[in-house]
Amino acid sequence: MKQDYAHIELADAKAMLKVRDPEGHKGTFGHGLLVAGCKGMAGAAILSARAALRSGMGKLTVHTDEFNLPIMQVAVPEAVIEPITNGQWSMVNYQLSMFDAVAIGPGLGRSDEARNLLLNVVQTHPQRLVIDADGLNLLAQMEEWTALLPRNAVLTPHPKEWERLAGNGNALEYAQRYSLYIILKGHATRIYTPQGTVFVNTTGNSGMATAGSGDVLTGILLSLLAQGYSHEEACRLGVWLHGKAGDIAAAELTPQGMIASDIVEHLPKAFKSLNIEQ
Repeated sequence: MKQDYAHIELADAKAMLKVRDPEGHKGTFGHGLLVAGCKGMAGAAILSARAALRSGMGKLTVHTDEFNLPIMQVAVPEAVIEPITNGQWSMVNYQLSMFDAVAIGPGLGRSDEARNLLLNVVQTHPQRLVIDADGLNLLAQMEEWTALLPRNAVLTPHPKEWERLAGNGNALEYAQRYSLYIILKGHATRIYTPQGTVFVNTTGNSGMATAGSGDVLTGILLSLLAQGYSHEEACRLGVWLHGKAGDIAAAELTPQGMIASDIVEHLPKAFKSLNIEQ
C-alpha cells in the first residue's frame, strides 16, 4: 500500500487558490446543492450554507425540511431554499446534473426518509459529492456501503463516525481501494487520497472543537468543488481555510469563546491572508 505524507502549508494554499475572473457572473462560480437539516436541525444547514456562500460559490440551493423554510429564508437570504415536503424528495424536480457539486448530511437526521434521501443522491453517482455527519451515520448502517459510492466521493468523518463506518479499518487503505477522499477531522486533520498520499493540515485550534464546526467544513468543500477545484485541491485548500478561519477567530475571541459561526464569519479574512491579487 503506497503511503506518502505531506503537510498543507501557507504556500500550498496560495498555490492552489484560483484567481477569480473579474468578468465572471454567478454562473461562472458554480451552483451547489446542499441537502441538510431535518426538523429541529436548521442550524446545521444554516452553518453549512453560509460557509459555502462565504467561500466563493456563485449560487446555492438548499434542500431542507419544510419546517426549516422560514428560518432558512431569514438566516441565509442569498440561498435558494427548496423544502422537503412530507419527508419526500421528488427526483422529478431535482436533477443532480444541474448542480456542479452536491453535499449531504449536516443535521439530516437518521430517519427512514433521510436514508432514502441519501440513497437517492448516491445512486445518481454525482461526480462531485461530499458526505458528512448524519449522511455518514446513515451510510454506516448500510451493508457494503463502499459499493454505493461514486468514485472520488469526499467523506468527512470525525473519529467516532469513522469507527461506525469502518471499525478499526485503515483510512488510507479505504481511500485507495475504493477511490475515496477521506478527511479524518481532529487535531492536525488528515486527508487520505486514492493516490496514496496523506495530507496533514497545519491550521486549526482547540476552539474549533465545538458543535457545528464540521458543518462549516462541509460548506467550504461544497463551494470549492462547485467552483471547479479538483477533489484533492478542494480537500487540501478547504481544510486549510477552515483551520485558518478558526485560528483568526481564536486570536480575536479566544478558543474558549468561539462558536462555529465565528469560523464562518472569519472565512473572508482567511482568504485575505493568502495575499493574492484578485
